[in-house]
Amino acid sequence: SFAGIQRIGIDEKASRRGHKYLSLVVNLDTHKVIFATEGRDGSVLTEFVHALETGGGDRNAVELVTMDMSAAFIAGVEREFPDAEIIFDKFHVIQLLTEAVDEVRRAEQKEVAELKGSRYLFLKNPDNLTRKQQEQLQSLLHVPLKTARAYGLRLQLQEFYENEPSEQALDVWYSRAIRSRLDPMKRVAKTVKRHWHGVLLGATSKLTNAVLEGINSVIQAAKSRARGYRRVQNLINVIFILFYPIDRLLATRYAK
Repeated sequence: SFAGIQRIGIDEKASRRGHKYLSLVVNLDTHKVIFATEGRDGSVLTEFVHALETGGGDRNAVELVTMDMSAAFIAGVEREFPDAEIIFDKFHVIQLLTEAVDEVRRAEQKEVAELKGSRYLFLKNPDNLTRKQQEQLQSLLHVPLKTARAYGLRLQLQEFYENEPSEQALDVWYSRAIRSRLDPMKRVAKTVKRHWHGVLLGATSKLTNAVLEGINSVIQAAKSRARGYRRVQNLINVIFILFYPIDRLLATRYAK
């Protein structure tokens, strides 16, 4: 039953690298996937609303939606849940910034030989690097590189989330990023500015990160178990088997 659902998270996943995508809807109060379907466009929200209302839920009861900054998802939520608060969670904002750092690194390594083979040094958090990798990273950070400046902006935004987030602190980060003279970082800064309210809510609510990280670990397990299957529906089936007892699953309509 979809009755009583008030807070949801929307996410997209590649079923296999370079292949089809599926979209998931998570109940943020029960920490479980409640809907999954192939695709990642605005029609996903229309499909979910149909399943929600068919299953006894009420779209007007949905107060809050967490998501990434996909234009299709934003438009879909605004259309189907016009009264819901939209939150952009830390995971997706940092992911955008990490991709921008890598874009700076790829461009710069054409001229700076030392950056060859350094991709994962800048993609991972410092705590997840080996001692040797940390030493390699530190040696690169002591060189006046564009990549080092971009990486510093990423770490500063992570500190914003980890400390006491405030609009003033986010504004300080935005000013640094927009004046960085690094186009990929400026682009992310402008994206954050466009979605300012939702980014701030994602930082201050403390609602989404642990939930989504837990969900992601289950999804990864499902992808491992579904390896070798070509149909997205097979992955969806495995996801629901991992989240629900089989007797309840058989009685539930969960996807198209």
